[in-house]
Amino acid sequence: MLLSMALFAVEALLAQSVSWSVQADPMAGDSCRVLLEARIPEGYHMYDLGPYVDGPNATAIALTVEGGEPIGAVEALTEAHRYHDALFDMEIGTYEGTARFAQWIRVPAGAAVVRADLEWMICNEESCMPPEDATLMLHVGAVAEDGPTATLAAAEKPAAKDAAGDKGLWSLLVEAILWGFAALLTPCVFPMVPMTVSYFLKGEGGAARGRLRAALYGLFIVGLYTLPIAAIILITRLVGGDAVTADIFNWLATHWLPNILFFLVFMLFAASFFGAFEITMPSWIVNKSDAKADTKGLGGIFFLALTLVLVSFSCTGPIVGSVLIKSTAGEFWTPILTMLAFSIAFALPFTLFAFFPSMLKSLPKSGGWLNSVKVVIGFIEVALGLKFLSVADQVYHWEILDREIYLAVWIVVFTLLGFYLLGKIKFAHDSDLPCVGVTRLALAIVTFSFVVYLIPGMWGAPLKGLSGYLPPLSTQDFVLQSGSAPAVRTAAPLSAAPASEGVVLPGRGKYADLLHLPHGLEGFFDLKEAEAYAAEVGKPLFIDFTGHGCVNCREMEARVWSDPAVLELLRNDYVICALYVDDKTVLPESEWVTTDAGKVLKSLGKINSHYALETYGVNAQPYYVLQGRDGWPLVEPRRYDLDVEGFAAFLRSGLEAYGR
Repeated sequence: MLLSMALFAVEALLAQSVSWSVQADPMAGDSCRVLLEARIPEGYHMYDLGPYVDGPNATAIALTVEGGEPIGAVEALTEAHRYHDALFDMEIGTYEGTARFAQWIRVPAGAAVVRADLEWMICNEESCMPPEDATLMLHVGAVAEDGPTATLAAAEKPAAKDAAGDKGLWSLLVEAILWGFAALLTPCVFPMVPMTVSYFLKGEGGAARGRLRAALYGLFIVGLYTLPIAAIILITRLVGGDAVTADIFNWLATHWLPNILFFLVFMLFAASFFGAFEITMPSWIVNKSDAKADTKGLGGIFFLALTLVLVSFSCTGPIVGSVLIKSTAGEFWTPILTMLAFSIAFALPFTLFAFFPSMLKSLPKSGGWLNSVKVVIGFIEVALGLKFLSVADQVYHWEILDREIYLAVWIVVFTLLGFYLLGKIKFAHDSDLPCVGVTRLALAIVTFSFVVYLIPGMWGAPLKGLSGYLPPLSTQDFVLQSGSAPAVRTAAPLSAAPASEGVVLPGRGKYADLLHLPHGLEGFFDLKEAEAYAAEVGKPLFIDFTGHGCVNCREMEARVWSDPAVLELLRNDYVICALYVDDKTVLPESEWVTTDAGKVLKSLGKINSHYALETYGVNAQPYYVLQGRDGWPLVEPRRYDLDVEGFAAFLRSGLEAYGR
């Protein structure tokens, strides 16, 4: 029951966005008709074109034509369902499923670029989603002599896209589920499973009522973990919009203060797991919650669930932190979904054992092995906590935690973990280990194998499987060169310099002393410089929205960019521009940007992040745009996807659209 409800919730959250598409009919003389289609999520309706005074948010469609002009007004091709709305006391119209619209335009020159600015709001029978907006771009008519050959170049801008993509989201959900099950094996939680289940089965009303109460108990656990983070995220979005939510997540993910704080918290929890001290919630909070759990009815079940959450805090706290902090790299739904997945996995056994109490007999007895699990998690916490210190180091260019130092710490940590599993190291609360069991031996083999895998990284091995967690190879002082692409940067030859005076060469522009591209690639970190050079050499622009703290970005660079075919396309056929959205470098006042809301953006990262959100509707990375001569995308931008062949095809399609 819990699992089906979770899947339903995930599907509903992912579906709550209108998908727009645009196309143009063939030219009829110097005119043509632009068609727009909105696909509305099931169970929701979208309002018609209105307009409404003191009423709902009507759908708004405004077309501007570069090289032409609109003819007349936008026409609704889909008939709206009209009815009298008692709340607004007026007649309104709504669409469900699909809504189609049309606008005639005049194109005297035979070719034009159409920009469609869209605004809409969707509602169901219970509530409404906040208003959203998007911008669609379309090339119509014959192609200008110096322009690309393309029938459609759409740059959709739904508010707050998740640039991590579906694959990135599902990998986070799977990881959250695994952490949820791992939390059950901690000494704070495991002994409570049979005790709580027995409590429900022995309650009034028999076994059937006990199972129902146990199911409610599981639902309350899910709610206590998921609803607080959901409330925080939704309130910030409703009050300040997507930009505010994105700013909060960006601050949490990249600012030195939360990253240093998270690092210290992880080290504190690791020390607790090793037995240095015990971290617990204040006893008065736990006692008060436990006292109310003795009451009958839903209130008692709720406070029993709250007691479990509070008592298990010392074991689940760092795990919950790991799940949440990693998921903030995505869009605003991602932390909610990952916490939902974690809590479902965490609460599921309580319900299953209540339904099938005979399964309790198969559970291992509590004992010293639980403390061993806790110590193992402590070692993992040390390794994971180092990532936060690394992010702050990269974002602020402190250069105190280079790649080889990071690797050295990991090698030592996991070597010690291997010795612990073999019984060579013992902590305060460990039981005597007269012999090594098969399970511990297998884990020790895996751990030492991982250490052997890490060691070549000290001499520059790419370690692709860990690319998202390690500092970039460009931070390493010593790299043993091999047949692979060198990690060190090489300046472009002077013979490659463009003829036009004032055009900056790749690798010699702004911020090149602070920022670097992987695999020895040369490029730009300022969009204007990159556009000028791309126009000079006649190549399309490869825009990489990235970040120092972006795990998926490093994974894409290590596992996709490194492919010889992809690397050749990037090196020879594109001008690369990497826009870091989390870099804290403060720019000169002449380069500051003031938003429509009057906020002044002073750092490189905030300016790039604002550009990504305003232009493409994304606040997560990586996000790849292939830009043509006219400043618009040649093909649909690409997100996180480890399909190498798909990425190479993406690059080739951009070249084809550009006309190369």
